Amino acid sequence: MRKMWWKYLCIIILLYVIIAGLMGPVPHLPIINETIRNTYFHVALWLAMTTLLFSSMVYSIMYLNKGKIEYDDRASEIAKSGIFFGILGCLTGSLWANFTWGDPWPNDPKLNGAAVGILIYLAYLLLRSSFEDEQKRARIASVYNIFAFAVFIPLIYILPRLTDSLHPGSGGNSTFGSFDMNNDMRKVFYPAIIGWILMGLWVAELRVRLKIIDRSQHS
Repeated sequence: MRKMWWKYLCIIILLYVIIAGLMGPVPHLPIINETIRNTYFHVALWLAMTTLLFSSMVYSIMYLNKGKIEYDDRASEIAKSGIFFGILGCLTGSLWANFTWGDPWPNDPKLNGAAVGILIYLAYLLLRSSFEDEQKRARIASVYNIFAFAVFIPLIYILPRLTDSLHPGSGGNSTFGSFDMNNDMRKVFYPAIIGWILMGLWVAELRVRLKIIDRSQHS
């Protein structure tokens, strides 16, 4: 029971986020209107994705340092959760862009950088499937994972700020927090980030357990 508390917390937080996110008060802004509720999903998912991918990179470093295959298991499965959240972030972002910018995928540096970043991590999964030897796969994938995160962060968070972008906080645009995220939204937004992170870790933990069971059956 003591090991389950964070899973119960995850369920409670996400239920709260879904209910409050869809029914709670939000600022009434021109153009954006009610679509600002997507902040709890699109933006929170991307921040959770970044946290998960960072955790995956840390486990890859730990594997290279210690050589324990359990660390590679966690790195790969947490990365998969992060990639899934990234795909969900792209989908929710496209819906939002279609309503606010009139195009589900405008020529925007942050959107294009996100697409390239997701492709880099999909290549990580493809790389892993290219090796049958477990230790060799883990070593090469760990090095690639570190490289992927080092490239991903500039693509998503640095380069778009250096040029014109439709996204808030990029290209000279104000951030959400500076003009339209009030205290009512913060009460939902910050728990949403925590909830999605916990959900990603929960899914990764289940997949790691499946890997351990499969390995024991073939040993």
